[in-house]
Amino acid sequence: MQRTKVLVIGSLNSDLVVQTPRVPDEGETIMATSFRRCFGGKGANQAVAAVRQGAQTIMAGRVGADSFGEEQVASLRREGIDTKYIVVDEEQVSGVASILIDARGNNRIMVVAGANGAVSPRDIEALVPVMAECSCVVIQLEIPLDAALAAIRKANAQGAKVILDPAPAQPLPLSIYPHITVITPNALEAELLAGVPVNDLVSAKEAAQILLDRGVLAVVITLGSQGVYGLTLAGEFHLPAYEVNVVDTVAAGDTFTGALAALIGSGRSLMYAAEYANAAAALAVTRRGAQLSIPTEDEVRQFLGR
Repeated sequence: MQRTKVLVIGSLNSDLVVQTPRVPDEGETIMATSFRRCFGGKGANQAVAAVRQGAQTIMAGRVGADSFGEEQVASLRREGIDTKYIVVDEEQVSGVASILIDARGNNRIMVVAGANGAVSPRDIEALVPVMAECSCVVIQLEIPLDAALAAIRKANAQGAKVILDPAPAQPLPLSIYPHITVITPNALEAELLAGVPVNDLVSAKEAAQILLDRGVLAVVITLGSQGVYGLTLAGEFHLPAYEVNVVDTVAAGDTFTGALAALIGSGRSLMYAAEYANAAAALAVTRRGAQLSIPTEDEVRQFLGR
């Protein structure tokens, strides 16, 4: 039987979002424009992005035994996401992200890991049976690195396509790359991983080739206003950025990765999936919020004229 499920292993946060005209200088106090609390975390955002594109989606991770965690899990259930693999940790608080957004829509994010920091290789071992049922497993680095690496290896061993969003950026052991199907860094993350500056398409290609040479099957680098660059053993592609009114870039990358996983999980080619994910991310930046900004499949297809 063909696998179609998408498993996301990663972080769940409550986002505390402050809208401000500009970023204050050191020691300076300024008046912000607005405040809101919403649901986020790279893992949860990617799960929402996947399920809204029609994928049967499972979320795995940890939350604290508090109202933030309870509300986060309830929100994912309302989306139609399977939450039975989210552990409620009695000894930890739920993860929190403090997000500062300036008038241009640029963001600065500080994360308190909380229960996300307690995800362990033992948690990953318990997920092996569900990995065997999934077409794609999506992983990011807002959980401890040993757990993320275990998830990559276990998912690959179960025959699932492994999509890694290497954020927050940190060095990875060379031995892990052959277990990754698709890696989706932004320019800064690609620069850290490959060890070369990434500021245009030429340098993106250089960084992508380095990562490909390490054993990854496909590299897809998101370049903001310069679009998306992809490289596989079969060739390369570049997708220009859509010209949209940027309001809030929070969760744009997560929208891209989650949508990419949903399309790859349904059997679409990498190129088709990347084109779709590029459009989904473009729509996301025109709206405020993390999960609130993530478009549905109908919205993306209407945007693309499909």
